[in-house]
Amino acid sequence: MKREFQQALAEKGRTRLPTVLLVSAECAPISKTGGLADVVGTLPKSLAALGVDARVITPYHRCVKDRYRDRVEHMFSFSVDLGWRSQYVGIEKLVVDGVTIYLVDNEYYFGDRIYRGGMPEGEQYAFFTRAVLDAIPNLGFFPDILHCNDWHTAMIPMLLRTQYGYYVHGRMKTLLTIHNIAYQGKFGFDFFRDLLRVEDRYFTSEFMELNGCAAFLKAGCVFADRLSTVSPTYAGEICTPYYGEGLDGILSARRHQLSGIINGIDTKLYNPFSDPLIPRKFDKGHLRGKQFCKDELMGEMGLRADSRTPLVAMVSRMTDQKGFDLVECVLDEMMESDICFLLLGSGAKKFEEFMRAAEARHRGRVCSYIGYNEELSHRVYAGADMLLMPSRFEPCGLSQMIAMRYGTLPIVRETGGLKDTVKPYNKFTGEGNGFSFANYNAHEMKATVEMACEVYRSQPEAWAQLQRNAMSEDFSFSRSAEDYARLYIDML
Repeated sequence: MKREFQQALAEKGRTRLPTVLLVSAECAPISKTGGLADVVGTLPKSLAALGVDARVITPYHRCVKDRYRDRVEHMFSFSVDLGWRSQYVGIEKLVVDGVTIYLVDNEYYFGDRIYRGGMPEGEQYAFFTRAVLDAIPNLGFFPDILHCNDWHTAMIPMLLRTQYGYYVHGRMKTLLTIHNIAYQGKFGFDFFRDLLRVEDRYFTSEFMELNGCAAFLKAGCVFADRLSTVSPTYAGEICTPYYGEGLDGILSARRHQLSGIINGIDTKLYNPFSDPLIPRKFDKGHLRGKQFCKDELMGEMGLRADSRTPLVAMVSRMTDQKGFDLVECVLDEMMESDICFLLLGSGAKKFEEFMRAAEARHRGRVCSYIGYNEELSHRVYAGADMLLMPSRFEPCGLSQMIAMRYGTLPIVRETGGLKDTVKPYNKFTGEGNGFSFANYNAHEMKATVEMACEVYRSQPEAWAQLQRNAMSEDFSFSRSAEDYARLYIDML
């Protein structure tokens, strides 16, 4: 155990690190739709290296059954009341990569998609909330802290305080991590009254009410012992009306209990020196392999420009949140310069159609792969010169960290985790690991891309130093785990 942890525990009158149960709708590698799963799947392993016993409880989704059915161990079963129905709950146990995962089984709720959308999704996770709370006393693992994640689990702190006060686990500490405040789980008051027996007195702006509805996430923001989000800058942003999505009031009031902890990435998976998915290995001291990766990528994607032409890539969902409306506004102007542009992603139909048309207009210099391909994404990160992330908002962002691991310099808007991880190039000192712009403005983005391309073309030594700076950054979960361990200790 680290000395600083020992000292902090001694101040609390304790000798051991807290035990933690992470509660989440998804968990990599068994179930994944986005970055939340990566955090929940990787964080326990990094916490274990520090001596924290951290486990996960998550739904037994169809995708988990199909892949892991033969490896699970049945623990026990019971029934919970959900509205007028009594519903079966099975608790299974699975160990993956040394992490103990408890699975909540119910074929009706988890036999199809991870997220059903609308009211069915709300009922899915109302059931999951009740099942988790009723299962905890019988797990044989009693956590000091319940670490809830996003709106799907955000009712747990409220129900724990209002309905489970006399139970053995009623005084457990709760941490709610907000991965994206735009998703809040809003439903009518009748939904919560009928399914979870929430009393009418909580349907006020002081507790759950938000814009005429009640919200899972607001309940969690009110009742959780501590709150966190996935970058320090985003923690400040969501306390403002522009980013707070109606929750800025409660978050501002609890600002002293809100922490911003940057996510990490799997540095073993994303390692240019050992990545089996890229055509040539390289590291920060031997960058020739990166040029080979670029040449191969351009050939694979049908880009016919000279190999020294700057290659700007995006690996992104094509939405306004990700800044794709800025790209739509100035892509043709950007292509007046000698650059190539490559997109890997999917999203809004209008943006997909725009990219197909742009590919036709700039054949041989613009390429779009509509969809997602994990193996191709590794080749893009390894082969591109720059990664463009002009997000309107970005709680943390992982792509910029992955890109830097491969010496691909990010060009980002200064928001959320992008601002916290990307240090803009300083032409006077040579410091930095990428490029950034402040305002959500298409031509400011375009000017920053042009500046980066000019440094690439005319200052090869400065560019190589920026690549080495980027590849030297520590974006591992070890750093994030230490921050979470400090927070857990502080909660005791």
